[in-house]
Amino acid sequence: MGVNFKDLVLKKEISIPMLSGKRLVVDGNNILYQFLATIRQPDGSPLKDSHGNITSHLNGLFHRTTKLMHYGIKLIFVFDGKAPDLKRAERERRAGLKKEAQAKYESAKQAGDVDDMKKYSMRTSRLTREMIDEAKELLDVLGVPVVQAPSEGEAQAAFMVRNGDAFAEISQDYDCLLFGVPRMIQNLTISERKKMRDRVSYGTVKPQLLEFRPNLEHLGLTHDQLIALGMLIGTDFNVGGIKGIGPKKAMSLIKEHGDDLDSLFSAAGWAEHFPFSWKEVFNLFKEMPVEKEYSLEWKQPDREKIIKLLCDDHDFSRVRVEDAIDKMESAQSKMSQKGLGDFF
Repeated sequence: MGVNFKDLVLKKEISIPMLSGKRLVVDGNNILYQFLATIRQPDGSPLKDSHGNITSHLNGLFHRTTKLMHYGIKLIFVFDGKAPDLKRAERERRAGLKKEAQAKYESAKQAGDVDDMKKYSMRTSRLTREMIDEAKELLDVLGVPVVQAPSEGEAQAAFMVRNGDAFAEISQDYDCLLFGVPRMIQNLTISERKKMRDRVSYGTVKPQLLEFRPNLEHLGLTHDQLIALGMLIGTDFNVGGIKGIGPKKAMSLIKEHGDDLDSLFSAAGWAEHFPFSWKEVFNLFKEMPVEKEYSLEWKQPDREKIIKLLCDDHDFSRVRVEDAIDKMESAQSKMSQKGLGDFF
């Protein structure tokens, strides 16, 4: 779900070539869900190989990753570990929505309504452990480093950017800001098209850069107050937030109570909405476990292993796969010869 900061934060439009030579860290679970939801047949069914295995996630991962590598971007993928206990309610909420969407999909299928079939099928996506393992294998043969987070991938990514190991995190979710990520990039799609929420259509989007410190200054908040703002609106750890409190009212309450968060959450009626202390959620954003000992090494893509994994094992078109690899390698070779520098 994520926290709703859309109408509060400052963003700066950028272009993909501006990121050439930059290290960007990706929340792997998040992006695989996106591919599973959006890369589908006209009737809403996911892409599958001849053995019936879903391949939408591999299709999206391969083409998106090689395209970004084509621009000289150095990617790092992080994957979720054990979810905090407080995320159980959000997982149950999502499971309920998937069940409801599946029922609507079946009704649309019986009625022969292809548009509704695709719309509802997008909400039924399930990311399995096997899919994650396949994605990690593909990234390995592409030469892209993978980091396994002990808990939330977003917290791990934020730590790596703060640590100077990456320029920014690629994500659509504003939760990254609550974890204190210095920079995040939204809408980093090669086609500059994005699936519109609750529609089968796409809209035109441009990549956008969000910076942590300028946004704190813009909002007039400290990091602690920003976390409190998110909690009042609602996060994955306190789903729905405080009933009746939206972004504007939340800002007003924080300005009124300042740094006295006990007073803030008491006045907001936290105890009437949640059976756990506000400090439990707050501390998750401040103290989420992260892996500090990780290795980042970019290797040359292994063409034969890529072809075996995608073409031999999952029926991808050999011509298309080799073409994507050729274009990526050619572009990287040219950039290496030119010695492009950083743009930021």
